[in-house]
Amino acid sequence: MLPQELIRKKRDKQELSFDEIKTFINGVTEGSIADCQIGAMTMAIYLNGLSKAETTALTLNMRDSGDVLHWDLDAPVADKHSSGGVGDKVSLMLAPILAACGLYVPMISGRGLGHTGGTLDKLESIPNYQTCPGNEIFKETVKEVGCAIIGQTGNLAPADKKIYAVRDVSATVESIPLITASILSKKLAAGLDYLIMDLKCGNGAFMGSIEDARTLARSIVNVANAAGTNTKALLTDMNQVLGYTAGNALEVMETIEYLQNVNVNPRLHAITKSLASHLLVQAKIFSDLKAAQIAVQKSIDSGAALEKFAKMVAKLGGPADFVEKARDYLPCSELKLPVFAEREGYVKAMDTRALGLSIIELKGGRTSPEQSIDHATGYSSFCQIGDYVDASTPLAFVHARTEDDYEKAKAALLADIKIGDIAPMIGKTVFEVIE
Repeated sequence: MLPQELIRKKRDKQELSFDEIKTFINGVTEGSIADCQIGAMTMAIYLNGLSKAETTALTLNMRDSGDVLHWDLDAPVADKHSSGGVGDKVSLMLAPILAACGLYVPMISGRGLGHTGGTLDKLESIPNYQTCPGNEIFKETVKEVGCAIIGQTGNLAPADKKIYAVRDVSATVESIPLITASILSKKLAAGLDYLIMDLKCGNGAFMGSIEDARTLARSIVNVANAAGTNTKALLTDMNQVLGYTAGNALEVMETIEYLQNVNVNPRLHAITKSLASHLLVQAKIFSDLKAAQIAVQKSIDSGAALEKFAKMVAKLGGPADFVEKARDYLPCSELKLPVFAEREGYVKAMDTRALGLSIIELKGGRTSPEQSIDHATGYSSFCQIGDYVDASTPLAFVHARTEDDYEKAKAALLADIKIGDIAPMIGKTVFEVIE
């Protein structure tokens, strides 16, 4: 069947069969379907949705568009995936923590999508780090180190790689079936035994409400478990920047400081510890959450998780002494200037999505798939909801290349962070668990 006929069928709200979806995905993989046709299909899906059967068919065909890894290891193979947010560097610290606690973690991650940052973009701020090393080096790193964070190689879910890039620039990111298939095609191709999802909800997430996040969680959990991968999801808060930094190299630096047990952001720690603990119990490494939480904290306090991170970076081409000399290796911008609120008071809210878009304005994200990014720009010492700010306590420091870029970022911070006279109530960081 012609691609345009399949697009027409979905445009007209008809259900696609398994074989029709397979035909379309095969065309994406082989290159016979153009980007404009991918964009048209993803828009039709965004507007009209997919049934559970269609979503499962899309997921499995995207998984099978390339290699599916198989492991022969002496412990469970597990991973975590986030639906994305601003300042979300949890993957960078979670993978080495889990490896230090006895799991193997083959983490296949993505680049920035829409207003959110991408794990691969952060890692590419590390000199010579190979985000696409090939399956053999990937498997060797997982076996020797315990964890490896890479991007999709040409042979792992290649159809998703093409569709993912088009979604980023065609306003079709926020589709539950497309998000489900994109996430799970990569994860199932990695040959996982266990998977935990970090599904963000709030004004900085693709799922703005907890109801939408819950719907996505159930979609992912149902499809993944039906495909044979034990999966659960945590719904977590994304109504503010996660952690003290937002921007690629800056978030890598915060990751190292976190694993060194210094400058630990409480919300970032709560989410990381919860995800790690739940997954360790899920994979039967520990029998209860309390024991898992103790082990997670011990992996940080002892330096074991930091050591795993350092070994992973070195094995994948980065500097052998990166952890010790990270500030020397990471790119930095010409300017680092504070932004102060126009009045003193308590930080009561922020437009997190808009703040994510302001990083793209600093060239720390993309507006087209082929665009290069500036890894050095972004924000540090970012305020948190409930913080008191005044003439000596900035909202954040802006890392920018030019005065003009700084002024634009300053305007965004002043417009998107709200100050009040009364300290706000601090809400939950982890809302609920879906199994």
